[in-house]
Amino acid sequence: MNSNKVLDAKGLACPMPIVKTKKTIAGMESGEVLEIHATDKGAKNDLAAWARSTENELLSDKEEEGVFKIWIKKG
Repeated sequence: MNSNKVLDAKGLACPMPIVKTKKTIAGMESGEVLEIHATDKGAKNDLAAWARSTENELLSDKEEEGVFKIWIKKG
């Protein structure tokens, strides 16, 4: 999946992946896609819930070798 920006949140524990995602996506234009890489097992569910509670859209997620890759489109 194509993204406009990649956020490396590997090694960060909750709530830092969400904090960094929120800060990064705030500087992006509506419709742009942020790709987040995280190793915290809770990040996938936390980011999905965060996207639902904001005007952003979780497009996709997958796990590769212990790294969660999550794509969120800015609303």
